[in-house]
Amino acid sequence: LGKKVLIVYAHQEPKSFNGTLKNVAVEELSKQGCTVTVSDLYAMDFEPRATRKDISGALSNPRLFNYGMEACEAYKKRSLASDITEEQKKVQEADLVIFQFPLYWFSVPAVLKGWMDRVLCQGFAFDIPGFYDSGFLKGKLALLSLTTGGTAEMYSKTGVSGDFRYFLWPLQHGTLHFCGFEVLAAQISFAPEIASEEERKGMVAAWAQRLKNIWKEEPISCTPPWYFGQ
Repeated sequence: LGKKVLIVYAHQEPKSFNGTLKNVAVEELSKQGCTVTVSDLYAMDFEPRATRKDISGALSNPRLFNYGMEACEAYKKRSLASDITEEQKKVQEADLVIFQFPLYWFSVPAVLKGWMDRVLCQGFAFDIPGFYDSGFLKGKLALLSLTTGGTAEMYSKTGVSGDFRYFLWPLQHGTLHFCGFEVLAAQISFAPEIASEEERKGMVAAWAQRLKNIWKEEPISCTPPWYFGQ
């Protein structure tokens, strides 16, 4: 196959359930002959804040700092901070990007949010115009693999937390699809902390099994009705 996969991984503990899911993905995809790269954000001490330190050259407008505009200019001039350009290179080379994380407040942990804020800059991931179906990362696949504190029942339409698709909207649609990614269905491991050892093994096995045929999967339909109904 020779496909390239980037796993952007956000968990503090290697022995965690998230750590296990990440390891299983590395193992399974490597076995298929894929080249797998892992960005272990906590271990890298990845900087989540978008600041003027991200621009190594002179600012276009030092009097009034506009991060988005400056990052875009710096991308074109190749004067972005090296930790950003290293991640952009990994994304550029990847056929599939997997995000592995525990759900924090219906979203990603801060370190992963910061990765999105800093790495997916204008000029690299999108432009105006040049987003959604014409985003610059088109032709690439993205997949969210996440764990929740709440049960599957809580994340149903009638559940107390609402349908899980609601929290996927800003991440899958507003971030990934906006940048042109084709999005594969999220892998949600519900409430591993309260699951039995048996159930946890089942979740890990399901993920490994899914990865065996991941390259044959069809992306989800990236439209508001997929998330919210008609």
